[in-house]
Amino acid sequence: MDPSSHLPARYTKEQIFAVRTAHRKAHTWQDRAALGTVRLLRWGMDLVSGYHTRPTNTNTLSKAHIMTEEKWITRFVFLESVAGVPGMVAGMLRHLKSIRRMRRDNGWIETLLEEAYNERMHLLTFLKLAEPGPTMRFMVLGAQWVFFSGFSLAYLISPQICHRFVGYLEEEAVITYSKAILDLENGYLPRWEGLQAPEMAIKYWQMPEGQRCMHSLLLYVRADEAKHRDVNHALGNLDQNTDPNPFAARVRVQVQSVANSTGGLRQLEGNSRKET
Repeated sequence: MDPSSHLPARYTKEQIFAVRTAHRKAHTWQDRAALGTVRLLRWGMDLVSGYHTRPTNTNTLSKAHIMTEEKWITRFVFLESVAGVPGMVAGMLRHLKSIRRMRRDNGWIETLLEEAYNERMHLLTFLKLAEPGPTMRFMVLGAQWVFFSGFSLAYLISPQICHRFVGYLEEEAVITYSKAILDLENGYLPRWEGLQAPEMAIKYWQMPEGQRCMHSLLLYVRADEAKHRDVNHALGNLDQNTDPNPFAARVRVQVQSVANSTGGLRQLEGNSRKET
């Protein structure tokens, strides 16, 4: 499939550099369960990818623990192979539910499938930079099988917890890419300094001239992850059965129409079940 057929909205330079790490506090037991699961997965991913935070004094970090270009790519590949599952699972299950109940889905499916496609494009982009070995492929296969099965069951039980889980997972993704960007800016990844982004990435993100290097690529990917973080935390605040998806194109037009009418915005806010 031609990546240009699913182009994301082009980010402005201001939007890209405005991305910051953020954390939503866990207020309920559902939030704490989602956050605890993400932290457990984070520990496993750190172990598999050999990830170690670079301290201020680099002399305290052994050579085996330094994050090289290869280790970062390994981490990206493993992260994106997992991150591409939730959107597809959630979209598939909501699609089947919509058919089963013979009702519309209020615009959720489109956003979820777009998220899954976007994460897969991240993975395919990084695979252009390095080819994983048999061991890595086996770990990805095992992780995908376990995660797909577990997330499918969890989404059937509580979609709200699952969206909160994805929100926390994307928080970790933003942290990961932010640290990789910082390493690159500080000169710790010299082989990436003059590296051109793959052609498919340039086409997919519509990267302008002069912003097609590895540094720019990481900024674009981080912006995507920040968007997924905010979207899933917002979806986790909604009633999973009745509330429309505020990020769907059709709903955005409807919201704008209501907001433009007299007192419409106040009415719209009053109907919101929770703070987004």
